[in-house]
Amino acid sequence: MDGPMLVIPIRHCGRGICFSFSGAKATKPLLIVFVSLLATATLARAAARPQNFEAEQIKVAQQGLNILMNGNTETAGKVFQKIQSDDPDSALGYLMEANALWWEIYITTGNLIDPDVFVVSSGSTSPYDARFNKLVDTAIAKARANRNAKRDVARNNLYEGMAYGLRGRLASMRGSNLAAARAGKQMRSLLITAVHQDRNLRDAYAGIGLYDYFVDTLPTIVKLLRWMIGLPGGSRERGLHEIEYAAKYGELTRGEALYYLAKDYSRTNERQYAKSLELFGQLSSQYPGNGLWKLMVGSLKIRTGHPQEGEALYREVLNQERGKESAAAKSLYKAAQKAVERRHPNEHIQ
Repeated sequence: MDGPMLVIPIRHCGRGICFSFSGAKATKPLLIVFVSLLATATLARAAARPQNFEAEQIKVAQQGLNILMNGNTETAGKVFQKIQSDDPDSALGYLMEANALWWEIYITTGNLIDPDVFVVSSGSTSPYDARFNKLVDTAIAKARANRNAKRDVARNNLYEGMAYGLRGRLASMRGSNLAAARAGKQMRSLLITAVHQDRNLRDAYAGIGLYDYFVDTLPTIVKLLRWMIGLPGGSRERGLHEIEYAAKYGELTRGEALYYLAKDYSRTNERQYAKSLELFGQLSSQYPGNGLWKLMVGSLKIRTGHPQEGEALYREVLNQERGKESAAAKSLYKAAQKAVERRHPNEHIQ
């Protein structure tokens, strides 16, 4: 993929707390044997694949991601399951299906119309959580097995890092700050390793950028966590640059990186609403089937003093999602309904 290279500094972690698990000794030899056997089998199957097989699977994943970003999580999930069937040793299909489930979780449990849309009650769960966690665990295991088999080590560092990023997203939504921080730290380490092994893996910068941005802009709790687990520091400015880079040049993260960049610009600490509107407008144009983008634009229109335009977009979402049976469509409809009724308390929308 064409595009300039982005170079980031590597910083050593500072002071942290070490943990030991004495009970792990008994199972370690068995684990080593299991991973070694899995890696050997993976290597044997990898030798039988066509040389361009991975590139073809990435193209299929991109098709699924376009479907996902256009609002059809269920169909996207089936595309990603096909990748699993075609290449059961690869982490890619499991990683992508987990990503589709994360969007399903986000849309059905997140706050879709207020500024900080990731805020949900810490006790919230969804029917998708168990499957999501299983897919993330599987993606991590597959990536590690492939690395042990010396199969595309850099790319499998990328996939494992992206899987930890997904784990951190859900932990953050659930209010589990320590779990989110640990997952983010692991994600960052793997993604930095991936891009230093192969600078063409530009998708890594989506996760690295999110880490750099949020560690530098989140509240006091992050400072405490930095001391507890040796969490490396970040940089708001560098983070925004890295996310933008992934939005331009990534293979698997372009749409999502564009979303996060737009969302970051809309945060109250940024207030760069014109940039945010432009980026959400791009998402709405590229993926017109996804009512989420219209909700985002409508919210921003109202916050920037254009209530009539914002309300018109909310009503577009009502019309677009009305009568659809999917859980995501129903959640988008309810969010738009809530937004309109908030502005017109006497109007009851069915």
